Amino acid sequence: MGLINRLMDLIAPPFLLIALFFFLPPFYLYKLINSFLSSRFPEDMANKVVLIVGASSGIGEATYEYAKRGANMVLVARREQALRNVAKVALDIGAPDVLVVPADISDPEAAKRVIEETISHFGKLNHLVCNAGIWSSCLFEEITNITAFTEVMDVNFWGAVYPTYYALPYLRASHGNIVVNSSVAGQVPIARSSFYNASKAAVISFYESVRAEFGKDIKVTILTPGFVESELTKGKALQKGGDICVNEEARDVQVGPIPVGKAERLAKLAVDGACRGEKYLTWPSFYRPFRLVACLAPEVISFVSHIMYINNQSKWILEAIGGKKFLYPASIRNPNIKKEEL
Repeated sequence: MGLINRLMDLIAPPFLLIALFFFLPPFYLYKLINSFLSSRFPEDMANKVVLIVGASSGIGEATYEYAKRGANMVLVARREQALRNVAKVALDIGAPDVLVVPADISDPEAAKRVIEETISHFGKLNHLVCNAGIWSSCLFEEITNITAFTEVMDVNFWGAVYPTYYALPYLRASHGNIVVNSSVAGQVPIARSSFYNASKAAVISFYESVRAEFGKDIKVTILTPGFVESELTKGKALQKGGDICVNEEARDVQVGPIPVGKAERLAKLAVDGACRGEKYLTWPSFYRPFRLVACLAPEVISFVSHIMYINNQSKWILEAIGGKKFLYPASIRNPNIKKEEL
């Protein structure tokens, strides 16, 4: 067995390189043609049913872009009043019907109930948008309540997996689509967000795995956005002591001088991509090359991350250039998040 492994070590790398040389050109030609055809004939969402998890704010709220396409919507989050506000907007801009289901999606029984209520009300499910998320921004060694950080995985990972599990029979019946919001942090991990990075990497790995299992029965669109306007980029995060609150100073260190995108823009791109059957969507686009750097030279990512986030150079640069005025949307510069909404 050892001899076979040593032989494979010698043969496999050059064989794969040669195979890629011949395979990649026709593969990318196929992708180009398929992308063109998909953009010309996107999925018609009129009277279809879309369930959005984490719909009360940020990217999840902005995905009422589906309403403009005439889709029925199921809105899920913990804050009922916020959901009803989103529901009103969705109805005003074109959704035929909107079902509001307050629930903590990290609870498997609650996730099951959400799917059951959706099917009971609409009788079908076409798109499942998994968007619930919680951020953590602190150094690992500064954490004083380590057990509290299980919530990051509970919400970011299991909060997507549970509804996916219970929705599978209905998505398979409709040849539907799962749209899951991960993060570029799952592919390009940086300091001060170890648990968040790990949860998003788990999301990517899980949905890449089940995509292979589903085949053509269920499409999977994985979103890997950078910093986009949301409660996370307003500073709402799990703190080192285990409490969730708004910490703008920690936000300024983590986001620093990196431009923050508008949630509405990402939502439109996400819905467009899902209706075209795209497998991945990264926005803003300038994040894409960082994935290649992380793959080919991970030491570079670690080095820059240490300088920027351990020595707080990111915040210093942000303040030196007055970046908040033009890099952060107004809603982030003035978060105005009420304590009772946390």
